[in-house]
Amino acid sequence: MNQTMGKVWCSLLFLFLFFTLSLSSSSSSSPHFEGFEAEYDDDDDVFQDIDPSSLQPINTKLTPNPSSDQQPNSPPSDLPNPTPNTFTDVWDEDEFEGLPIQQQQHHSSNPDHIPTHPKSPNNSSHSDPQPPNSSRSFTVEILCGSFLIIFAINYFTGKKENENIALSWAAQFAAKDSIFEKNFSLLGIGDGGDDSPLLLKEGQTTFKFYASGRRYCQGLLATLELKSRHDLIARIYNMIVPTRDEISFEVYMNDDAMDHVVFAMSKKKAAKAMHKDVRDLQRFATLLTPPNAKKWVSDDLAVVSESKEVAADLITDAVIDQVFGDRAYEKVGKGLISLHFSDQHSGIHKKVLLFKFVLPAASNMADMTRLVALVPYYIDLIGRYKLSSQARSKTETARQKAAQEAQRELRYAQQEAMQRKKAEKKKMLEEAEAKLSAEAIRKKEAKERARQMKKSMPRMKMTRGA
Repeated sequence: MNQTMGKVWCSLLFLFLFFTLSLSSSSSSSPHFEGFEAEYDDDDDVFQDIDPSSLQPINTKLTPNPSSDQQPNSPPSDLPNPTPNTFTDVWDEDEFEGLPIQQQQHHSSNPDHIPTHPKSPNNSSHSDPQPPNSSRSFTVEILCGSFLIIFAINYFTGKKENENIALSWAAQFAAKDSIFEKNFSLLGIGDGGDDSPLLLKEGQTTFKFYASGRRYCQGLLATLELKSRHDLIARIYNMIVPTRDEISFEVYMNDDAMDHVVFAMSKKKAAKAMHKDVRDLQRFATLLTPPNAKKWVSDDLAVVSESKEVAADLITDAVIDQVFGDRAYEKVGKGLISLHFSDQHSGIHKKVLLFKFVLPAASNMADMTRLVALVPYYIDLIGRYKLSSQARSKTETARQKAAQEAQRELRYAQQEAMQRKKAEKKKMLEEAEAKLSAEAIRKKEAKERARQMKKSMPRMKMTRGA
């Protein structure tokens, strides 16, 4: 396929170069002068008096004047100068438009005056510069046209490549007898019929998949975030700063199907960033150290959990052997970006399970089968999971404290809003006072003084006599 696309690109560039060269050859042709129609009826009387012998080309050679050497100081003759009978004397510049103007050579009465040729070096400063007859360079146009052609080809090929990746994922995990088809009753958007589409395309890089009809959860939303292959600038940037195709799963659990669980797992650096940035992890969970006497996840991974009990119950031996163990992690687990399970999620849905994986190439989509299988596995595991009484008491105390802190933050935010509103009102009053006239300000000050005097006066109580 790459060879075919290369041939197509070469042929398009060849056609573009041929087209630009043809334009350059046509632009150098002789100009057409409009309005060059002779009016013979009006000019017959002009050309009748012209001697045909005078139409001979003017001799520009210099001939010595013998009389100039013998009589250098002779007075000018009183006889009138004979009128030269040449074609240039009867030439009308306004009669013929578009013709090149011929320079008229006038014979000076001064015998020392030497006529110069228009092309001679002495007269080069006074003659009009002739435009160079050089061919125009189309380098900029060729470069711009080539860039546009490459940009258009990359747009369609990148768009098709992203669509192939999304369709390959849907064929592997959402088609008949696949993982999601066995675990959910409704796949895709619509009424769930055979003709309903499985994927919803929200852009050239975003595809979504929805599934519902399973116990313990309301539904599942999968989002495929692909690289901007259709954008040539983004593709070049991705060559410098590599990025990955990602897929994320959001599972919305039922309110009565999830106990007090706050858990996350990722690579060490990413886990520390999640614990610092994610609100529920920051408030309830801590970064756990690996246990000594128990099988645990790979050393490249870190676990953030509300308690060790929750982490030990969720990281089962089957998960370690199949995905997150030292051996399995090298083959399968490297596609993991993060896991995040929480009943205190900050969003519309409070109880959610979040999965994020690296999406492989379209031809290697089966490599992430074990990672995708974690989604229904943890739905059932967390849906059935119940904390011990001791762990539950600790989690309830933490949630009560968090609720109190949230109420304090809410009151503090309300007080700040009220103070900000008062400050804005005061500012508006000050601006209104600044716009008042001097008379209005004087009346207002007098009114304020009267009010202050009335307030400072002692109050007298009147009583009636018996």
